[in-house]
This record gives sequence, C-alpha cells and structure tokens, in this order.
Amino acid sequence: MSHSVVSTDEHHFESLHKALDVVAREQKYLALTQAPPWEQSLAFYRNVLAAGFPHFVAVDGSGKVVGWCDVSPVFGHSRVHIGVLGIALLPEARGHGLGAQLLQAAIGKSWARGLTRIELSVRADNPKAKALYERFGFEHEGLLRRASLIDGTYHDAHAMALLR
Repeated sequence: MSHSVVSTDEHHFESLHKALDVVAREQKYLALTQAPPWEQSLAFYRNVLAAGFPHFVAVDGSGKVVGWCDVSPVFGHSRVHIGVLGIALLPEARGHGLGAQLLQAAIGKSWARGLTRIELSVRADNPKAKALYERFGFEHEGLLRRASLIDGTYHDAHAMALLR
C-alpha cells in the first residue's frame, strides 16, 4: 500500500489521536502510555497549527494516519526560536522510509518558520530512532537519566538538538 506525507488538517485529527494511542500503549517510544483525553489532544493539534508550527502526517491509501511528526513551540520570550520535535509511526508503517520523509518535512517547515533550534529526546533503548536523527544532523547534547518511569522501570533518554 502506498503512503504519503501531508500537512495535518482537521480531518486527520481523529485518526491521528487513534494512532497516538496505539504508539503510546506500546510503552517504548513516547513519554505517554496512552493518548491524552480527546479534548486535550484536539487543543494541542489546533494550537500547533494555529501558531504555524510544523505538523505532518503519513497516511495510507485509505487516508488513515499511520504516523506523524510535529515541532511544537517552547514557551518563554527568550525561547521563541526553539521547537520540540515529536515523531512516531504505527508498527505496520515502520521501515518504509516514512520517518525520514516526515522528519524532512518538519525540519524544512521549522526553518521556513524561522526556528533556529529543534530539540528532542529519544529513549536510550531506541537506537534506530537515534540513528535516524543523527542522519539528519541532530547532535547528542546529554543523557537524561531516569527520563521516564513506565511500569516501575526507569528509562534514560538522549537529549539531542539540530541547529540551523
């Protein structure tokens, strides 16, 4: 099945929320273990788009969201040049180059929007994702020890950033 990467629109929100919940429940890739309540997710999606920040989805031939990448704002007057990257794919969409396509789209729109720094954290036990970020020029800035606690187990994360 073919996939495409497109700018997120309102009609993607429901499918995007479902995809977020699937990936969160894997308890391996996100800081969340389930999707936030619908109203909270809806507000986040709308705020990111209204502020002109990057938000892209990967969709399959039927229009189902199978992945996403967003760069959300960091609040604070002295941090308006920074965005925080979030990205994930459903299990069946991994390994097809969609992560790279999503990342490329989000980085391009971040630079066009005027951002000069994109930050992310990636769990230390996710070397494939870390390697993808490194391919795009993200550099390791430190180790976030015990960055998350899931089912009684702590997980470290790498703090990474890409500078324009």
